Amino acid sequence: MRSFATDLLPVRRIAAPIVLVTLLAVTGGSASAAQCGSMAAPGLDWSECNKRSIIIPGSNLEGANLSGTDFTGTDLSAANVTSANFEKATMTRSSLAEATATKANFNRIEAYRSNFSKLSAANSTFASSELQRANFKGADLSSANLAKAELGRANFQQANLSGVNFSLANLSRADLAGATTEGVLNFDKAFMFRTRIEGLDLSSSKGLQQAQLDLACGDKSTKLPAGLATPGNWPCPPDQPD
Repeated sequence: MRSFATDLLPVRRIAAPIVLVTLLAVTGGSASAAQCGSMAAPGLDWSECNKRSIIIPGSNLEGANLSGTDFTGTDLSAANVTSANFEKATMTRSSLAEATATKANFNRIEAYRSNFSKLSAANSTFASSELQRANFKGADLSSANLAKAELGRANFQQANLSGVNFSLANLSRADLAGATTEGVLNFDKAFMFRTRIEGLDLSSSKGLQQAQLDLACGDKSTKLPAGLATPGNWPCPPDQPD
């Protein structure tokens, strides 16, 4: 005859796994949970974490998952974020100045007035991002994708824009003065109201239309694709500070 205690043994053997499964279902499991309390390190998961107003220049976040992370006001200058995923991150007034971001994903970020000066971001993507008044001065954006990005008053002075995709981007009052523009730049359906393109060689660009140039601000030294003419209203007067 089995005792009462013996009858309980099977229950005890399965109870612990049931509790563990329940806890994993509630917490999402340690394997999938973001490591919000972790120190900066390559490959970590800070997705959806709050990293506002912290100072971590020179950090190594290569390959990290930073999607949806709040970096408002954060200093990531000179950081290594090669191949990192920043998609949908909030980066308003943050700094990635002099950082390395080759092949990084910045799609759909919010980065109003952020500092990307001297950023090394060849083959990166900023598609559909909010980058109004962002500072890309001296940055390497060669072969980067900025399609559908909001770039009003963004500063691209002395940046390497060779092979950049600006299709459907809003370049209103953006400043491209002194930029390197080798290879094919794509301006298909880009909005170029008072975009500063003085002195640029755009002869190999595609997608440029006369109507875009009539809105833009170039000069006699601006080189245009065959079939397009220098507008009679060039050069534009200097922009007024606001």
